[in-house]
Amino acid sequence: MPTSTDPTSSAEIDPLWVISEDDAFLQSALKEAHVPALMAALVHITGDPGILRGDIKPDYAVLGDMQAGISEADQERIRAVAFKALKAFRDRGCTLPPPPSPELVLEIVNFLVAHEIPQDYTHFLLEELALYGTSGSAHEAAPIELTEKAKNFRVLIIGAGMSGILAGIKLKQAGIPFTILEKNDQAAGTWYENTYPGCRVDSPNHSYSFSFEPNHDWPQYFSDRATLFDYFNQCTDKYGIREHIEFQTTVHAARYDDATATWLVEVERPDGTREKLPGDALISAVGQLNRPRLPDIDGVGTFSGPAFHTAEWDHSVDLTDKRVGIIGTGASIFQALPIVADQAAEVTVFQRTPPWMSPTPNYHDYVPDEFKWMLKHVPYFAKWFRFWMFWMTSEGALSAVRVDPAWNGKDGTISAENEFLRAMILDHMQEELKGHDDLLEKAIPQYPVGGKRGLRDAGNYLSALKQDHVHLITDPLSGISPTGLTTESGTTYEVDVLVYGTGFIANKFLWPMEIYGRNGAKLHEEWRDDPRAYLGITVPDFPNFFCLYGPNTNIVVNGSIIFFSECEMRYIMGCLKLLVESDVKAMDVKKPVHDAFNEKIDAENELMAWGLEGVSSWYKNEKGRVTQNWPGTLLEYWTLTKKPNPSDYELIR
Repeated sequence: MPTSTDPTSSAEIDPLWVISEDDAFLQSALKEAHVPALMAALVHITGDPGILRGDIKPDYAVLGDMQAGISEADQERIRAVAFKALKAFRDRGCTLPPPPSPELVLEIVNFLVAHEIPQDYTHFLLEELALYGTSGSAHEAAPIELTEKAKNFRVLIIGAGMSGILAGIKLKQAGIPFTILEKNDQAAGTWYENTYPGCRVDSPNHSYSFSFEPNHDWPQYFSDRATLFDYFNQCTDKYGIREHIEFQTTVHAARYDDATATWLVEVERPDGTREKLPGDALISAVGQLNRPRLPDIDGVGTFSGPAFHTAEWDHSVDLTDKRVGIIGTGASIFQALPIVADQAAEVTVFQRTPPWMSPTPNYHDYVPDEFKWMLKHVPYFAKWFRFWMFWMTSEGALSAVRVDPAWNGKDGTISAENEFLRAMILDHMQEELKGHDDLLEKAIPQYPVGGKRGLRDAGNYLSALKQDHVHLITDPLSGISPTGLTTESGTTYEVDVLVYGTGFIANKFLWPMEIYGRNGAKLHEEWRDDPRAYLGITVPDFPNFFCLYGPNTNIVVNGSIIFFSECEMRYIMGCLKLLVESDVKAMDVKKPVHDAFNEKIDAENELMAWGLEGVSSWYKNEKGRVTQNWPGTLLEYWTLTKKPNPSDYELIR
């Protein structure tokens, strides 16, 4: 079979790429097509790149336009061309011409993103696209030889969320024994724990999925938590991971034994008993946002009515005809408020800082059946649609949140591109809040776009704020009492239910677990709320300990966290390959390597919108250092994590 970078060989054809439907169905399906991806697919179907070289091209002047600025008239022209091409494809027996050359693939890429991408992206994008095979290869590690050492090498994984499931799948495919320790009674992590009203993903679902397990049947473009919970559980069962998960098992501590180069993990079982489990390697897949944080306000805990954090939503509380107080305007409240407002008699939202919101008209839309059919049956359409979303929500947005040192434009902007993005978002907000100037003033952030987590808006949140029984309060809170909340101006708001939308304890990675490394080194004392890791994965003095979604691997505007987890797991598999195919018992990243990497990351984060002095967020610790975010491109992280460099590590034999 040809590799993803060898398109001159005959491509492996997806067996689903068969069209038997009649002309009327094809015309109906094409009405739902994503036209830019369709144009890319037509090059494969016809062998003719001419469709890319005409006068119809994507234009990204309108934020959130799924058809990339292509006019209705031009869309109809493309659909007419596509109808003839799909008819011909069907009538000739669903055969394809020879695949396009790498040069032509790059031309398609440049067409879709509407500018010329750097040449060094070519190999990365060809592998990410996986055009010349039915499964992705961008995140595949070199295969591991199943020696006796490999068969007896034990890996313990903490957490059965997305990353833990991924780790289990890759280890099982490699034939390495593993156990996943999960504190909950079910898998899927955040998509199990978070059940607040309106909870859904804010990355496009057709890219927020494992690269090796695409789903052409997502019911919505941005699915709700129940759908995502089902997806990750289906993956757990399909790949035989559930039998390796020990549920309702809480990890309290893990200690590295210098003498045996192994880990002992102390766990608590559902019945309260404790035991220690041995492992040759330990993988943390606990995530960054899994411990709810309550605000530092006088009186927290004194409210006499129902009070709960969004991550621990109490569904037994009926909000009908209640006065609901909400603290915070972050992602969970952004999603929950429209539903809460429909139920409650009065809603008072206490805002510290407003969020920037990206106009996303299809945020709650269902995917038409015809579109699902196209993803399955039109050759290469799904691959190019996934790539389009991948780029638009990844590298395509990164430059707009990077500081231009020479910029001296408007306050609250950091570059010409950032100012342009701000203007487009403001247009959306001004249109949604027309006639509500007082509310608009409260809703416009004073920090640059990208300084905090951006949210997606289809108009629901701003529409909820406009309702007469919903009040947005910007006067800072000073206290909480048994009956309500008081602001610094002395105004008291009595409520029946109190909801905390106040985020998570983000800088205490792995808290409250205690992790002990070489010579008894204690991880939390090493970090002291200033977590650092090499590539976000390995930490000096903690051999054979690996993090998924570790320090500085969060993303703000560029891509899906699943992409990062797959990169990290590929790197970890490379480490395990070294451990099981050699006489090395353990590997410990060298401190100078670790420190140099983090110095570079710190310097780059200072040049991003979220790293600016005076912009506060959960991305930073109390010292103002960005501990969460990756400031570079996806290409950079993909390249750095392709495989471990043994010289970066002390190899313990």
